[in-house]
Amino acid sequence: MSDNPERDVQREVTELQKESTTAARLFDIRLIIGGLFVLYGIILTIAGITASDADIDKALGVNINLWTGLGMLILGLFFVGWLWLRPLAAPVPDIPADDTTGPKE
Repeated sequence: MSDNPERDVQREVTELQKESTTAARLFDIRLIIGGLFVLYGIILTIAGITASDADIDKALGVNINLWTGLGMLILGLFFVGWLWLRPLAAPVPDIPADDTTGPKE
């Protein structure tokens, strides 16, 4: 413990804010949606590439799995790219001007 318990509290608050920001970035909805669309897009694209002629004939000659899979891949990559280009900003703590001068006696 240091001589100034107020600084210890400030340091702990700062550490908790960093952890909170990391958790917010980890669970950003754009990452979750983008990741799921990429995953399902890959699965559908593979299913479309390996589709038989009978499967394509059922869809009136359109390889629906391939086209839907490619669309899902594009959408998922859009979400992941959006997250990469515009990450969440770290929250700015609200510190009143009166509290920055130190303890009042």
